[in-house]
Amino acid sequence: MRRFNTTGLCVSGRHYMVDVSGRVEEMRAMVWRGDYFCVNRPRQYGKTTTLSTLKQTLAAECDVASLSFQRLSHADFASEASFVRAICRNVAKAFRALPSPVAERMREVARDRRTEWVMDDLFDAFEDWVGASDRTVVLIIDEVDSATNNQVFLDFLARLRDQYLLREEDPAYPAFQSVVLAGVTDVKHLKAKIRPEDQARPNSPWNIAADFDVVMSFDEADVRGMLADYEADHATGMDVTAVADEVVAWTGGYPYLVSRICQLVDERGLAWDCGGINRAVRLLLADDDVALFESLMGQLERRPELKPVLRAMLVRGEQVAYLPYDETQKLLRMHGFCRERAGRLVVANRVFETLLCDHLLGEERGGGFRSAGDLGRSRFVRGGRLDMCAVHDKVLWEETI
Repeated sequence: MRRFNTTGLCVSGRHYMVDVSGRVEEMRAMVWRGDYFCVNRPRQYGKTTTLSTLKQTLAAECDVASLSFQRLSHADFASEASFVRAICRNVAKAFRALPSPVAERMREVARDRRTEWVMDDLFDAFEDWVGASDRTVVLIIDEVDSATNNQVFLDFLARLRDQYLLREEDPAYPAFQSVVLAGVTDVKHLKAKIRPEDQARPNSPWNIAADFDVVMSFDEADVRGMLADYEADHATGMDVTAVADEVVAWTGGYPYLVSRICQLVDERGLAWDCGGINRAVRLLLADDDVALFESLMGQLERRPELKPVLRAMLVRGEQVAYLPYDETQKLLRMHGFCRERAGRLVVANRVFETLLCDHLLGEERGGGFRSAGDLGRSRFVRGGRLDMCAVHDKVLWEETI
């Protein structure tokens, strides 16, 4: 029996999930155009599930090496040699159809800790692989955030960039058909000294990346499709359209929030109606072990410059103009706090509005942030329900008993 899943990879046939085939087809088209690009979205936004589906789709057409930097340790980024060994080790494990000479060479590099391997050794192996394969080769790397402040990784990106440029000059050059990086950080905007002569002028080592404009949030039609599958299995009698609209109204289509709210309704035996969705939101906000919420609050503590903008919107009710090149706003959008709407910066969804408003008001009262479970309780006591009302464009939360 299928179930809702909010931990790890979602698998069709085992889990109730939104149909991402349209999104994957857009990404597949980018791959076949030869694009190098980064799937940068906030945490728990469906990146890994979408990349897994993309890999399965591409596997019938080309060779796909799919890696995750989560499998690399801190020591693997300590030096160029250790990084080269780690990539060779992981490529050899992840893609068993490597041409034999290339596979043996990568295994040799991975085993030999005496030699000070350099990036040339890794890219020579890559070029031999692409040149020997009778199919195009695609490289996918997930969870790149752990490496974005590491100079060795920036050097790796710069070499991928050089390969891309050489391929553009000479289509016969043995470079990857496409390179796809995934993580929260927009790697395209990283700055690095790519060569010694660039010391006075930092460059982006990934400025060849194509824009990634695929919409990965869920709309009402997406959620209706998922709930229709659930209803076909369980016959709850729910009004699928009304419930889907309520879920999206709370979540703004944030994939984790959509799945978690539906999971709570299912597993806690709540009613599949708007009241049940609201009760699931209360349970979610009262939970003291929500990794996504802890991540958001951690960002606020590490980056206090984010708080004044959020406080202006949520506590003082001010309208904040959307500024695409403002660094603080970039961070707020990158980590999922906010989005653009009609030329204004707004909080991404009602769940986050509640979470953040309680936190910021608590700080003003001197309480501060203790745990995610402390958030939202004051607004849900005695079975109360939250309503939103706009008064002179100021969003207020009112509790009705």
